[in-house]
Amino acid sequence: MIYFTSDYTAGTHPEILERLQATNLLHTAGYGSDPYTRNAATLIRQACGLDEDVAVHFLVGGTQTNATVIDGLLARHEGVIAAESGHIAVHESGAIEASGHKVLTLPHHDGKLRAEEVEHYIDEFYRDETYEHMVAPGMVYISFPTEFGTIYSLEELESLSKVCHSHSIPLYIDGARLAYGLAAEGCDVTIKDIARLADVFYIGGTKAGTLFGEAVVVPNRSLLPHFFPLIKQHGALLAKGRLLGVQFEALFTNDLFGRIGRHAVELATRLRSAMVSRGYRIAVESPTNQQFFILPNEVVDRLSKEVSMEYWGPRGECESTVRFVTSWATTAEDVEQLIELL
Repeated sequence: MIYFTSDYTAGTHPEILERLQATNLLHTAGYGSDPYTRNAATLIRQACGLDEDVAVHFLVGGTQTNATVIDGLLARHEGVIAAESGHIAVHESGAIEASGHKVLTLPHHDGKLRAEEVEHYIDEFYRDETYEHMVAPGMVYISFPTEFGTIYSLEELESLSKVCHSHSIPLYIDGARLAYGLAAEGCDVTIKDIARLADVFYIGGTKAGTLFGEAVVVPNRSLLPHFFPLIKQHGALLAKGRLLGVQFEALFTNDLFGRIGRHAVELATRLRSAMVSRGYRIAVESPTNQQFFILPNEVVDRLSKEVSMEYWGPRGECESTVRFVTSWATTAEDVEQLIELL
Protein backbone atom coordinates (compact mmCIF):
# COMPACT_ATOMS: atom_id res chain seq x y z
CA MET A 1 0.00 0.00 0.00
CA ILE A 2 1.24 3.50 -0.86
CA TYR A 3 -0.12 6.37 1.19
CA PHE A 4 -1.57 9.62 -0.11
CA THR A 5 -4.30 9.96 2.51
CA SER A 6 -2.83 12.90 4.40
CA ASP A 7 0.43 14.57 5.36
CA TYR A 8 0.57 13.20 8.91
CA THR A 9 0.15 9.46 8.41
CA ALA A 10 3.88 8.78 8.95
CA GLY A 11 5.78 9.42 12.18
CA THR A 12 8.37 12.19 12.11
CA HIS A 13 11.13 13.41 9.83
CA PRO A 14 14.45 11.59 10.52
CA GLU A 15 16.24 14.87 11.37
CA ILE A 16 13.63 15.59 14.04
CA LEU A 17 13.73 12.06 15.37
CA GLU A 18 17.52 12.30 15.62
CA ARG A 19 17.20 15.41 17.81
CA LEU A 20 14.56 13.75 19.99
CA GLN A 21 16.81 10.74 20.49
CA ALA A 22 19.85 12.89 21.23
CA THR A 23 17.99 14.80 23.97
CA ASN A 24 15.89 11.92 25.27
CA LEU A 25 17.78 11.23 28.50
CA LEU A 26 18.39 14.85 29.45
CA HIS A 27 16.43 16.41 32.32
CA THR A 28 14.78 19.79 31.77
CA ALA A 29 12.10 21.95 33.36
CA GLY A 30 8.58 21.36 32.12
CA TYR A 31 5.83 23.33 30.40
CA GLY A 32 8.11 24.89 27.78
CA SER A 33 10.52 26.62 30.16
CA ASP A 34 13.46 24.59 28.87
CA PRO A 35 16.33 25.88 26.70
CA TYR A 36 15.20 23.96 23.59
CA THR A 37 11.80 25.60 23.59
CA ARG A 38 13.30 29.04 24.18
CA ASN A 39 15.71 28.52 21.30
CA ALA A 40 12.93 27.24 19.03
CA ALA A 41 10.97 30.42 19.74
CA THR A 42 14.04 32.51 18.90
CA LEU A 43 14.56 30.68 15.61
CA ILE A 44 10.91 31.22 14.66
CA ARG A 45 11.07 34.93 15.50
CA GLN A 46 14.20 35.25 13.36
CA ALA A 47 12.57 33.44 10.44
CA CYS A 48 9.54 35.73 10.73
CA GLY A 49 11.57 38.93 11.14
CA LEU A 50 10.01 39.63 14.54
CA ASP A 51 11.38 41.26 17.69
CA GLU A 52 12.64 39.14 20.57
CA ASP A 53 9.73 40.09 22.81
CA VAL A 54 7.09 38.67 20.43
CA ALA A 55 5.38 35.72 22.09
CA VAL A 56 5.66 32.22 20.61
CA HIS A 57 3.62 29.44 22.22
CA PHE A 58 3.70 25.72 21.44
CA LEU A 59 0.55 23.60 21.48
CA VAL A 60 -0.06 20.01 20.50
CA GLY A 61 -2.65 19.93 17.70
CA GLY A 62 -4.50 22.11 15.21
CA THR A 63 -8.07 21.93 16.51
CA GLN A 64 -6.82 22.50 20.04
CA THR A 65 -4.80 25.48 18.83
CA ASN A 66 -7.69 27.06 16.92
CA ALA A 67 -10.09 26.64 19.84
CA THR A 68 -7.62 28.11 22.34
CA VAL A 69 -6.55 31.08 20.21
CA ILE A 70 -10.06 31.98 19.10
CA ASP A 71 -11.38 31.76 22.66
CA GLY A 72 -8.55 34.04 23.76
CA LEU A 73 -9.15 36.63 21.05
CA LEU A 74 -12.92 36.94 21.30
CA ALA A 75 -15.14 38.58 23.87
CA ARG A 76 -18.03 36.43 25.08
CA HIS A 77 -20.55 38.07 22.74
CA GLU A 78 -18.36 37.79 19.64
CA GLY A 79 -17.98 35.26 16.85
CA VAL A 80 -15.36 34.52 14.22
CA ILE A 81 -15.79 35.17 10.51
CA ALA A 82 -14.63 32.26 8.35
CA ALA A 83 -15.20 30.83 4.90
CA GLU A 84 -18.03 28.30 4.86
CA SER A 85 -15.39 25.74 3.84
CA GLY A 86 -13.04 26.75 6.65
CA HIS A 87 -11.66 24.04 8.89
CA ILE A 88 -13.22 25.54 12.02
CA ALA A 89 -16.63 25.53 10.32
CA VAL A 90 -16.52 22.03 8.83
CA HIS A 91 -14.02 19.61 10.32
CA GLU A 92 -13.51 20.54 13.97
CA SER A 93 -16.65 18.93 15.42
CA GLY A 94 -18.01 22.22 16.75
CA ALA A 95 -14.89 22.92 18.85
CA ILE A 96 -15.29 26.68 18.44
CA GLU A 97 -18.99 26.60 19.31
CA ALA A 98 -18.18 24.41 22.31
CA SER A 99 -16.05 27.25 23.67
CA GLY A 100 -19.08 29.58 23.47
CA HIS A 101 -18.31 31.33 20.18
CA LYS A 102 -20.21 31.18 16.91
CA VAL A 103 -18.55 30.66 13.53
CA LEU A 104 -19.95 33.30 11.18
CA THR A 105 -19.59 31.83 7.70
CA LEU A 106 -19.26 33.65 4.40
CA PRO A 107 -19.18 32.15 0.88
CA HIS A 108 -15.85 30.74 -0.17
CA HIS A 109 -14.09 31.18 -3.49
CA ASP A 110 -11.97 28.05 -3.95
CA GLY A 111 -11.62 28.06 -0.17
CA LYS A 112 -10.79 31.75 0.16
CA LEU A 113 -12.54 34.75 1.69
CA ARG A 114 -12.77 37.99 -0.26
CA ALA A 115 -11.90 41.19 1.57
CA GLU A 116 -14.80 43.14 0.05
CA GLU A 117 -17.31 40.54 1.24
CA VAL A 118 -15.85 40.58 4.75
CA GLU A 119 -16.10 44.35 4.82
CA HIS A 120 -19.67 44.27 3.50
CA TYR A 121 -20.67 41.76 6.20
CA ILE A 122 -19.22 43.90 9.01
CA ASP A 123 -20.70 47.12 7.64
CA GLU A 124 -24.15 45.55 7.24
CA PHE A 125 -23.99 44.07 10.72
CA TYR A 126 -23.55 47.47 12.36
CA ARG A 127 -26.13 49.11 10.09
CA ASP A 128 -28.76 46.86 11.65
CA GLU A 129 -30.27 48.73 14.60
CA THR A 130 -30.72 45.44 16.47
CA TYR A 131 -27.05 44.43 16.17
CA GLU A 132 -26.60 44.26 19.95
CA HIS A 133 -28.96 41.29 19.95
CA MET A 134 -26.70 39.39 17.56
CA VAL A 135 -23.28 37.76 17.64
CA ALA A 136 -20.75 40.43 16.72
CA PRO A 137 -17.95 39.74 14.22
CA GLY A 138 -14.92 39.86 16.51
CA MET A 139 -12.18 38.46 14.29
CA VAL A 140 -11.44 36.90 10.90
CA TYR A 141 -10.08 33.37 10.43
CA ILE A 142 -8.41 32.14 7.26
CA SER A 143 -6.24 29.16 6.37
CA PHE A 144 -3.00 29.44 4.42
CA PRO A 145 -3.14 27.36 2.34
CA THR A 146 -6.87 26.77 2.36
CA GLU A 147 -8.66 23.47 2.83
CA PHE A 148 -8.73 23.23 -0.98
CA GLY A 149 -4.96 23.65 -1.24
CA THR A 150 -5.31 27.12 -2.71
CA ILE A 151 -3.27 30.10 -1.55
CA TYR A 152 -3.94 33.77 -1.03
CA SER A 153 -1.88 36.21 -3.04
CA LEU A 154 0.01 38.93 -1.20
CA GLU A 155 -2.50 41.47 -2.50
CA GLU A 156 -5.42 39.42 -1.17
CA LEU A 157 -3.78 39.05 2.25
CA GLU A 158 -3.00 42.76 2.42
CA SER A 159 -6.61 43.59 1.56
CA LEU A 160 -7.96 41.29 4.26
CA SER A 161 -5.54 42.67 6.82
CA LYS A 162 -6.53 46.22 5.91
CA VAL A 163 -10.24 45.44 6.34
CA CYS A 164 -9.64 43.81 9.72
CA HIS A 165 -7.54 46.65 11.05
CA SER A 166 -9.92 49.31 9.75
CA HIS A 167 -12.60 47.66 11.90
CA SER A 168 -10.25 47.00 14.84
CA ILE A 169 -10.60 43.22 14.74
CA PRO A 170 -7.73 40.72 14.50
CA LEU A 171 -6.79 38.61 11.49
CA TYR A 172 -5.88 35.06 12.51
CA ILE A 173 -4.17 32.70 10.05
CA ASP A 174 -4.33 28.94 10.46
CA GLY A 175 -0.98 27.71 9.11
CA ALA A 176 -1.47 23.98 9.58
CA ARG A 177 0.02 23.48 6.10
CA LEU A 178 1.98 26.73 5.94
CA ALA A 179 5.13 24.93 4.76
CA TYR A 180 3.35 23.78 1.61
CA GLY A 181 1.67 27.11 0.93
CA LEU A 182 4.93 29.01 1.09
CA ALA A 183 6.57 26.43 -1.22
CA ALA A 184 3.80 26.55 -3.83
CA GLU A 185 4.62 27.61 -7.36
CA GLY A 186 3.48 31.19 -7.90
CA CYS A 187 3.28 32.02 -4.19
CA ASP A 188 4.35 35.64 -3.66
CA VAL A 189 3.86 35.49 0.13
CA THR A 190 6.72 34.91 2.58
CA ILE A 191 6.59 33.94 6.23
CA LYS A 192 7.64 37.52 7.01
CA ASP A 193 4.56 38.76 5.11
CA ILE A 194 2.39 36.43 7.20
CA ALA A 195 3.97 37.84 10.37
CA ARG A 196 3.47 41.40 9.16
CA LEU A 197 -0.16 41.06 8.10
CA ALA A 198 -1.60 38.65 10.70
CA ASP A 199 -2.29 39.62 14.28
CA VAL A 200 -1.90 35.98 15.33
CA PHE A 201 -0.96 32.94 13.26
CA TYR A 202 0.33 29.47 13.78
CA ILE A 203 3.00 27.44 12.07
CA GLY A 204 1.90 23.85 11.62
CA GLY A 205 4.26 21.10 12.64
CA THR A 206 1.95 18.08 12.74
CA LYS A 207 1.41 18.21 8.96
CA ALA A 208 4.98 19.29 8.23
CA GLY A 209 7.18 16.60 9.68
CA THR A 210 6.88 16.74 13.47
CA LEU A 211 5.33 14.00 15.59
CA PHE A 212 2.91 16.65 16.83
CA GLY A 213 2.86 20.35 17.58
CA GLU A 214 1.89 23.80 16.36
CA ALA A 215 3.69 27.09 17.06
CA VAL A 216 1.41 30.06 17.80
CA VAL A 217 3.03 33.40 16.96
CA VAL A 218 1.53 36.63 18.30
CA PRO A 219 2.90 39.66 16.39
CA ASN A 220 0.19 41.86 17.91
CA ARG A 221 1.38 41.51 21.50
CA SER A 222 -1.57 43.31 23.07
CA LEU A 223 -4.10 40.68 21.98
CA LEU A 224 -3.12 37.67 24.11
CA PRO A 225 -1.35 39.05 27.17
CA HIS A 226 -2.27 36.11 29.42
CA PHE A 227 -2.29 33.27 26.93
CA PHE A 228 -0.33 30.79 29.05
CA PRO A 229 -3.08 30.17 31.65
CA LEU A 230 -5.66 30.02 28.85
CA ILE A 231 -3.61 27.26 27.19
CA LYS A 232 -3.75 25.35 30.48
CA GLN A 233 -7.49 25.94 30.87
CA HIS A 234 -8.00 24.36 27.46
CA GLY A 235 -5.97 21.30 28.41
CA ALA A 236 -3.43 22.30 25.80
CA LEU A 237 -0.35 22.69 27.96
CA LEU A 238 2.14 19.85 27.52
CA ALA A 239 4.01 18.99 30.71
CA LYS A 240 6.93 17.61 28.71
CA GLY A 241 7.00 20.84 26.75
CA ARG A 242 10.57 20.33 25.61
CA LEU A 243 9.30 17.67 23.19
CA LEU A 244 7.65 20.51 21.26
CA GLY A 245 10.69 22.75 21.58
CA VAL A 246 13.13 20.12 20.34
CA GLN A 247 10.98 19.38 17.30
CA PHE A 248 10.51 23.01 16.27
CA GLU A 249 14.16 23.74 16.93
CA ALA A 250 15.01 21.02 14.39
CA LEU A 251 12.29 22.19 12.00
CA PHE A 252 13.80 25.69 11.86
CA THR A 253 17.42 24.53 11.59
CA ASN A 254 19.12 24.04 8.21
CA ASP A 255 15.92 25.12 6.41
CA LEU A 256 14.17 21.82 7.21
CA PHE A 257 10.76 23.56 7.22
CA GLY A 258 11.40 24.92 3.72
CA ARG A 259 12.87 21.67 2.43
CA ILE A 260 9.87 19.66 3.59
CA GLY A 261 7.48 22.06 1.86
CA ARG A 262 9.38 22.09 -1.42
CA HIS A 263 9.78 18.31 -1.48
CA ALA A 264 6.06 17.64 -1.05
CA VAL A 265 4.98 20.30 -3.54
CA GLU A 266 7.42 19.03 -6.18
CA LEU A 267 5.98 15.52 -5.93
CA ALA A 268 2.39 16.80 -5.91
CA THR A 269 3.11 18.75 -9.09
CA ARG A 270 4.48 15.60 -10.74
CA LEU A 271 1.34 13.71 -9.77
CA ARG A 272 -0.95 16.44 -11.11
CA SER A 273 0.86 16.51 -14.46
CA ALA A 274 0.50 12.75 -14.79
CA MET A 275 -3.22 12.86 -13.99
CA VAL A 276 -3.86 15.63 -16.52
CA SER A 277 -1.83 13.89 -19.24
CA ARG A 278 -4.05 10.83 -18.81
CA GLY A 279 -7.23 12.84 -19.23
CA TYR A 280 -8.42 12.97 -15.62
CA ARG A 281 -10.11 16.17 -14.51
CA ILE A 282 -8.80 18.46 -11.79
CA ALA A 283 -11.46 19.31 -9.21
CA VAL A 284 -9.60 22.30 -7.72
CA GLU A 285 -6.54 24.09 -9.09
CA SER A 286 -4.22 23.61 -6.13
CA PRO A 287 -0.51 24.51 -6.30
CA THR A 288 0.24 22.85 -2.96
CA ASN A 289 0.65 19.32 -1.62
CA GLN A 290 -3.10 18.62 -1.73
CA GLN A 291 -4.37 17.55 -5.15
CA PHE A 292 -8.04 16.98 -5.99
CA PHE A 293 -9.22 14.95 -8.97
CA ILE A 294 -12.54 13.76 -10.35
CA LEU A 295 -12.14 10.05 -11.08
CA PRO A 296 -14.52 7.38 -12.35
CA ASN A 297 -15.60 5.16 -9.49
CA GLU A 298 -14.15 2.09 -11.18
CA VAL A 299 -10.75 3.80 -11.21
CA VAL A 300 -11.10 4.73 -7.53
CA ASP A 301 -12.04 1.15 -6.66
CA ARG A 302 -9.13 -0.28 -8.62
CA LEU A 303 -6.59 2.13 -7.13
CA SER A 304 -7.92 1.60 -3.60
CA LYS A 305 -6.53 -1.92 -3.59
CA GLU A 306 -3.00 -0.50 -3.56
CA VAL A 307 -3.32 3.22 -2.83
CA SER A 308 -4.55 4.97 0.31
CA MET A 309 -6.38 8.20 -0.62
CA GLU A 310 -9.46 10.09 0.55
CA TYR A 311 -12.87 10.87 -0.84
CA TRP A 312 -13.50 14.61 -0.77
CA GLY A 313 -17.19 14.58 0.02
CA PRO A 314 -19.67 11.74 -0.57
CA ARG A 315 -19.01 9.11 -3.20
CA GLY A 316 -20.80 9.96 -6.44
CA GLU A 317 -22.97 7.66 -8.52
CA CYS A 318 -20.49 7.34 -11.40
CA GLU A 319 -17.49 9.44 -10.42
CA SER A 320 -16.09 10.95 -7.25
CA THR A 321 -13.77 13.71 -6.09
CA VAL A 322 -10.68 12.22 -4.51
CA ARG A 323 -7.83 13.93 -2.66
CA PHE A 324 -4.19 12.87 -2.84
CA VAL A 325 -1.75 14.43 -0.35
CA THR A 326 2.05 14.35 -0.40
CA SER A 327 4.40 14.99 2.52
CA TRP A 328 8.00 14.74 3.69
CA ALA A 329 7.51 10.96 3.79
CA THR A 330 6.33 10.66 0.18
CA THR A 331 9.03 9.39 -2.17
CA ALA A 332 9.49 9.81 -5.90
CA GLU A 333 9.06 6.05 -6.11
CA ASP A 334 5.63 6.35 -4.45
CA VAL A 335 4.50 8.83 -7.08
CA GLU A 336 5.89 6.79 -9.97
CA GLN A 337 4.20 3.67 -8.64
CA LEU A 338 0.87 5.53 -8.48
CA ILE A 339 1.37 6.80 -12.02
CA GLU A 340 2.02 3.22 -13.19
CA LEU A 341 -1.21 2.10 -11.53
CA LEU A 342 -3.16 4.77 -13.42
